[in-house]
Amino acid sequence: MTMIEGHHRASSSAPDKLARLATVRAGESELPAFAVDVAIVGLGYVGLPTALALHAAGRRVLGIDVSAARLAAIHNKQVDLLTSDRERLSVALEDDALTLSSDPAQLSSAACVIVCVPTPVDEYLVPDLSILRGACASVVAHAVPGQLLMLTSTAYVGSTYDILVGPLTERGLLPGRDVFVAFSPERIDPGNDRHAHEDVPRVVGGVTPECTRRAAEALSGYARYLHHVSSPEAAELTKLLENTFRAVNIAMVNEFAEVSRALRLDIMEVIRAAATKPYGYMPFTPGPGVGGHCIPCDPHYLLWQLRKERVATPLIDQAMRSIASRPQRVVERARDVLSRAGKPLSGARVLVLGVAYKPDVEDLRESPALEVVEGLLAAGARVEYHDPYIPELPLNGARLAQVAAPDVALADLVVVHTLHSNLNLDLVDRAELVLDATYQLSLGPNMVRL
Repeated sequence: MTMIEGHHRASSSAPDKLARLATVRAGESELPAFAVDVAIVGLGYVGLPTALALHAAGRRVLGIDVSAARLAAIHNKQVDLLTSDRERLSVALEDDALTLSSDPAQLSSAACVIVCVPTPVDEYLVPDLSILRGACASVVAHAVPGQLLMLTSTAYVGSTYDILVGPLTERGLLPGRDVFVAFSPERIDPGNDRHAHEDVPRVVGGVTPECTRRAAEALSGYARYLHHVSSPEAAELTKLLENTFRAVNIAMVNEFAEVSRALRLDIMEVIRAAATKPYGYMPFTPGPGVGGHCIPCDPHYLLWQLRKERVATPLIDQAMRSIASRPQRVVERARDVLSRAGKPLSGARVLVLGVAYKPDVEDLRESPALEVVEGLLAAGARVEYHDPYIPELPLNGARLAQVAAPDVALADLVVVHTLHSNLNLDLVDRAELVLDATYQLSLGPNMVRL
């Protein structure tokens, strides 16, 4: 593995490999024989596993990230990965076929450039495209004839044209002739090892048929199944449909959980029964809210765009409002449960178990636990939390440290928020009163569900 920080190259063989591009004749034009097969821009929860999958498939991979801290963490193997990807990282770090760099100028050495950067929303739920625009500006600035440039980051419909095709054309690089441009939405599920990268189909939409063909060829190095669509816009809307579908169904099943409790029925029993139908139904599970980089954010890219087009989407609007209100429902339920036990929420000692946005990840992005803990504190509760993956919880400029060995005997209420596989469930069994927001635990005499 070669590390390059800025213009400093740690490997003596790297300068020649990355700085000198030989040329080969292709038809009537001179095209570069690229030193690197694929460059990945952004080595986060999507980019790093993608880079490792491509490396495992025998590709020469260049990983670009502007964060020196992130590059150091990868080099030191201090990153949140599945066990299979962690093993791949160990192999890749010992191989010169993987190069890590913070220097975007190195992008010109890659035959294919894949952009995998975050596309969050701001506090007003407005898309924040600054990271994506910055990454694509670097890609465009260093693009050379013959390259394939591919976006995977979720954004609005038309973003590939606006952020890549337009600037490339202004540079005199015509997509489909001089360079090749496509969109292929990422489909990585952090913390879930049931779906190997190679087995998840990739949707590919190019600016021209040749762009689609080249993008499919690049991804076929590791993806076994490829689905071609007619345009980047079709691929962009595909990703928005996927995660909006999930958001709407999560909002609905949360509502059914409330319905079931009002009717004194077990929602999980009902879901398991409905899931026996072999067609027309897909099981979703209620919970304390939705976190991560997709479901709480992606539908807002669609809503934002459609508001400008004056297109009404009442179902999606209501689903996103319902999802946003779910963490406050946890606080209200905690108040209700304590009240029934004869205790006010103000002054109560509350222990929250698990604060990551999903089990077995070190990811706090958009985690409902942030709002839950802040809501409990605002109500006057004395809050502690235990999560082996999250040493500190940022709260309005302050930081709350996790309690490594909590004493549940001191807690008036234990709120189970994220059920990590390594969570000590003895904490639940020994607690006086438990609110299970995951709906995954067997109900005991000391437990109620959200």
